[in-house]
Amino acid sequence: MTQRGPLVVLIGPPGAGKSAVGPLLAGRLGVEFRDTDADIGAVAGKPVSDIFIENGEEAFRELERSTAARALDEHGPLRSQGGVLALGSGAVLDAGIQSLLEGLPVVYLSADFTTVARRTGLDRPRVVVPGNPRGRLRAMLDERVAIYQRLAAVTVPTDDLDPDEIADQIAAEITTA
Repeated sequence: MTQRGPLVVLIGPPGAGKSAVGPLLAGRLGVEFRDTDADIGAVAGKPVSDIFIENGEEAFRELERSTAARALDEHGPLRSQGGVLALGSGAVLDAGIQSLLEGLPVVYLSADFTTVARRTGLDRPRVVVPGNPRGRLRAMLDERVAIYQRLAAVTVPTDDLDPDEIADQIAAEITTA
């Protein structure tokens, strides 16, 4: 019997745990793990953060859109064999990606501002940086939370859990659904 669709698509803000939880969850489910941010880095030959700095957000979003679309392709290996896919946090902003996610088992790893700031290193005192990174992070979270919630079949708050606990919770939810 062929698996229809990815077993799990992980979405959520930066620092929610998608890249840490994904491989653990895939191991528990006996499937492959794929991370679109890692795919983007491999295609571009540099880390995602460098793409933003050197090429700009628009160039990054185009790479993110095409990478996510390939990963979610109806004829691709995730659709035919199953797997765990971690989508970059901004991929859900694209209407085409939102359409590709419809009907798939999407898990939203939620995290509040304090958790995201801590996990991304924006909670430390630092020299004033132009552009207010913490303010931009808060605005980004506010902009995306409704999209994450709308797309998700399951929401897992990650604030007080470690990656193993999150993977266990998702695996239990997915295997009993």
